[in-house]
Amino acid sequence: ITVTTPPEVHASKGDTVTLSCSFTSTSRPTSRMTVDWSYRPQSGGPPMMFLHFSSRAYPPTEGQFGGRIRWQGTPARGDASISLINATLNDNGTFTCTVRNPPDVHGSTTSHTVLTVTPRVPSIRFSDVAVLLFFILLPSAVITLILIGRMLCPKKERNQSKAHRSPIEITEGLSRG
Repeated sequence: ITVTTPPEVHASKGDTVTLSCSFTSTSRPTSRMTVDWSYRPQSGGPPMMFLHFSSRAYPPTEGQFGGRIRWQGTPARGDASISLINATLNDNGTFTCTVRNPPDVHGSTTSHTVLTVTPRVPSIRFSDVAVLLFFILLPSAVITLILIGRMLCPKKERNQSKAHRSPIEITEGLSRG
């Protein structure tokens, strides 16, 4: 039997992480096949088994992974993967997948994956204040630039009244004045 996992998996806090585990065996998986997943914290210490599969999965109901592990595997296809829901910074460590499929007991029955969970990078979101500032400051800046432009580059002065005056109106205006 040969068990394979990715050497490293990276995730952000709060993600659902798939911990892949595949295996090949000279024997077809039977009801005697078992899968065990264990965890060893990044800080060290003894490994802790948290999931056992024997005909069906027995995910943890309490402890660090209680309610956060889902069996994703399909043993008939050589898959013994799991999902870790809502990853936390405390989940950093080494996850080990062990597959036993009697009578095929020779070979590499375990494989390790180092999980690294990092804090989520805050996404850029426009708050209500930013949107209001955008819609108030942008038009104000445009209007200010237009007014400054008109002050620095005045147009030629034109007659205040654009109406055409006849010579009679001009003569009458002079004789009264």
